[in-house]
Amino acid sequence: MFFDKARIHVSAGTGGKGIVAFRREKFMPRGGPAGGNGGRGGHVYMVATTDLNTLVTFHKQIHFLAERGGNGGGSDKTGAMGEDLRIPVPVGTIVRDGESGEVLADLLRDGQEVLIAKGGRGGRGNAAFKSSRNNAPRVAENGEAGRAGWLELEMKIVADVGIVGVPNAGKSTLLSVISAAKPKIADYPFTTVEPSLGVAEVNHQQIVVTDIPGLLEGAHEGVGLGLDFLRHVERSRVLIHLLNGASPDPLGDFAAINQEMTLFNPKLIHKLQLVVLNKMDLPEAQALWPTVEKAMAEAGRMAMAISAVTGENVAALLYRLQEMLEALPAVDVVTPDEMVEITPGLDEKAFSVHQLDVDFWEVRGIAIERYALMTNWDYYEAAMRFQRIMKAMGITEALREAGVTDGHTVQIAGVELVWGYENAYDE
Repeated sequence: MFFDKARIHVSAGTGGKGIVAFRREKFMPRGGPAGGNGGRGGHVYMVATTDLNTLVTFHKQIHFLAERGGNGGGSDKTGAMGEDLRIPVPVGTIVRDGESGEVLADLLRDGQEVLIAKGGRGGRGNAAFKSSRNNAPRVAENGEAGRAGWLELEMKIVADVGIVGVPNAGKSTLLSVISAAKPKIADYPFTTVEPSLGVAEVNHQQIVVTDIPGLLEGAHEGVGLGLDFLRHVERSRVLIHLLNGASPDPLGDFAAINQEMTLFNPKLIHKLQLVVLNKMDLPEAQALWPTVEKAMAEAGRMAMAISAVTGENVAALLYRLQEMLEALPAVDVVTPDEMVEITPGLDEKAFSVHQLDVDFWEVRGIAIERYALMTNWDYYEAAMRFQRIMKAMGITEALREAGVTDGHTVQIAGVELVWGYENAYDE
């Protein structure tokens, strides 16, 4: 089975905790704050590699988690950064956001590396909160959670040449003749049920060729696994449109395949094609060749006749392909340093207030929920700082206007606060 789609969940590492600590060296009995910051959580990268040719790995493992950052230490020691996680994927993999479907990365080159999810920053230790008004702060932060989310992976084979045509046109035979590939070959339709890759060598240059399984009418709607195969046509720079010389109507087959490709993606009809009539070792193919040659000439298309079985004209076919590829402009590949990442699409400072029960309220918002999770509630000063943040963001006033009074419970990111004098900061 050919695995060219997968759905996975990635989580960047959570940042380490900052700590509360004070200097206690000899001759410094009342030393200042010395709590270090936590280390950053590990990032998650996608790395393209030619060592993989399917996404089967991601059907065995779905969840990927980068290492969390180390906690801060005394004497202003910063915690260790979490180890970054690099996930290898086949060259030609498209990475989409699992919720919105937005394309996050298109990995087209071996070694291309893309940042997908950033690790959370480390929480600050109390040394970072020292000020002229507070020389001995007893406040520290938890680490920030790393970015996380579902991703859709789709692999499209990247090849110089794609061989398309109706079932039983001889695509697998041709691939086996021009390369070291060993696809399954037999004299019946749909022998090939997954794309095969081969490398042909012409004038000491390599040409990557893929055999796209036989297409038929309705392929653009998924008939005969058509959608699964048509996506691989998009990545090929040149197409060999292989015609079955034993077919009663090879020109009709040619029109049908082109129509299916156009219905799937209109841009495919403009892809450079070399029309090749196969099976010239058969009398019926020899009889058809003048008709096919004339029709292609009238349509302004390049055409050749070969026999993949006997090797007739196959060398000339490879030289022609090399000329066509050299005439094409260079492939536009995304540079490795172009980074993308999973990011919330909403305004991070926006928030909303919801009444869940008579005396139970909830505040939702990206930034305020992050502050709630990073607040170390073991320290009174940290709780007071959180109240100042709520007031500065306008949340305190919004809760009062919504009807929150003393004794009501306000929940933020799972943290429950009982509303009252001390957590309705008003100074």
